[in-house]
Amino acid sequence: MRYIIYVIDDQSNSGTNEEMTEIDEFNERLRVDGHWVFATGIDAPSTATLIDNRGGASLSKVGSLFESREHYSGFWIIDAKDLQVAQSLAFEGSRCCNRRVELRPVLG
Repeated sequence: MRYIIYVIDDQSNSGTNEEMTEIDEFNERLRVDGHWVFATGIDAPSTATLIDNRGGASLSKVGSLFESREHYSGFWIIDAKDLQVAQSLAFEGSRCCNRRVELRPVLG
């Protein structure tokens, strides 16, 4: 099953050199152990554009849906045989990036 691990931060691209080394090593372990699908950082909410074209409304707004100091600053998509393995990997990811993370199953 696939899971997404969102990294929670109050900045974007804020990892220290030591944290980035830990993240790179974690990513390599994910690859070697067959859990790797994809991972990336994402830019700050101020760079987002919220689009709503339901019913042809053609609405857009600069900024994120969420108005909070904290936001998602990146994510991993992983393969794990069950929730227990996914949680273990999320705990390891949180330690490596030195941030809180949010784990969710990916549907489909």
